[in-house]
Amino acid sequence: MHLVVHLSISDQITGWYGQIGPLLFYGVVWALVFAGTGLLVGAFVPFVTGDSLVFAAGLVAASSNDVDIWVMAIGVGVAAWLGDQVGYTLGRHYGRPYLVRQKGKWLQAGIARSERIYSAWGWWAVVVARFVPWARVFVPVIAGVAKMNYYKFFSANLVGAIAWGVGLTITGYFAATIPVVKNASYGIAIFFILGSVIAGVRALRQNRKNTI
Repeated sequence: MHLVVHLSISDQITGWYGQIGPLLFYGVVWALVFAGTGLLVGAFVPFVTGDSLVFAAGLVAASSNDVDIWVMAIGVGVAAWLGDQVGYTLGRHYGRPYLVRQKGKWLQAGIARSERIYSAWGWWAVVVARFVPWARVFVPVIAGVAKMNYYKFFSANLVGAIAWGVGLTITGYFAATIPVVKNASYGIAIFFILGSVIAGVRALRQNRKNTI
């Protein structure tokens, strides 16, 4: 069902190109990718600002001489990275102070728990969240609230933006001529999810050893 919705929305997005032209198409795609996480728009329209969008952008690049795949893909990666950076900043500098001022032991306990989780395997959580519609919106903000190490977040965000943004855009480009590549995006997601599970288990075991 998800795959049907994904491809249906991708088909609709490719139709935008004929209406707005190449320059506006670049701008609209990059703006939507950024807004998906930077402005939390992805919480309301996750598919239009997510993988369906970047996949369709690759399809358009393959069928048009006016849309360069590398310009589009790199632009998507940069927009994705900037969006998560803004989300992290909002969580750390605005969300965290607001929540700390609130009364309630359960809330403070939740913040402490988030800090432990992001300390243990937050790096992989940020990377994998890129491939999950709603998670990609909230994980950067929560990472900021939990005060995840900035340099770890920076590197995880960079890897996620390249794997998801650049990777899925190029996947869409090749899918125009190689239909079987349409499912490659999910293969990429599975790879990172498995990696996150392995990294998480190792981190939890290490934490237990350190507390013994």
